[in-house]
Amino acid sequence: MKSVRIIGPGRAGLSLARALADAGYRVEPVLGRRDDPADAARGVDVLVIATPDDTVAAVAGSVRPNPACVVVHLAASLGLDALGPHLRRASLHPLVPLPTPAIGAARLRGATFAVAGDPDAEEMARALGGRPFAVADADRPAYHAAACVAANHVVALLGQVERIAASAGLGVDAFLDLSRAAIDDVARLGPAAALTGPAARGDWATLERHTRALPEDERPGYHAGVALANRLVGKPGPARRVGSEEMDGPEADQPADRVRAGV
Repeated sequence: MKSVRIIGPGRAGLSLARALADAGYRVEPVLGRRDDPADAARGVDVLVIATPDDTVAAVAGSVRPNPACVVVHLAASLGLDALGPHLRRASLHPLVPLPTPAIGAARLRGATFAVAGDPDAEEMARALGGRPFAVADADRPAYHAAACVAANHVVALLGQVERIAASAGLGVDAFLDLSRAAIDDVARLGPAAALTGPAARGDWATLERHTRALPEDERPGYHAGVALANRLVGKPGPARRVGSEEMDGPEADQPADRVRAGV
């Protein structure tokens, strides 16, 4: 049975602690800010640093190196150099949101993990029933940016849905099946084929009505989404004025294969 100690009693650290314990690891008590981390690598096979990204290097530097212990960080955007003083280094980033330790522990089982460095990181992922894939240090900022768009930005967009829907007397729950179906379509068809709606059709009159209905402070976010839809369906054309603002988009007259049914 392998042993692991985790520094960082936040959502990620506690989620991983529960999941690894369920997977058969011997998990030592999680260390927090008030604990001295100097000897954290002593007496365990793996030390996981589950602190915020901007503190990983400082925490790693405060731990006395132990050549028998693998030091792992969970920071998606950082390379192995953040674990500078340690001989055996690895990174393990679960590609799932971890909103609470209980939900996080369940999601980690069978999750996708970005790994690098010592093989023990991949071993941990597989012990959780996960699917590990390698991400090189040079590619990690771009990988993390994509992960943030896929999760954080989607949640932020649903926050905008909630605000706009409230003005029509509706809650965000009325639109969640629509969002789920759209994501399912992306999985089956790919983003370009899954896209429906007025931007995909080049329906500028509808987009203008939307803009006029929205509060001023909601328009930039809406227009950013339309611009991304325009980019997905084809080359953007000249700027078009929608409401009181200009938007970049394709010409209103779209070829037949761009006309799509849907929302």
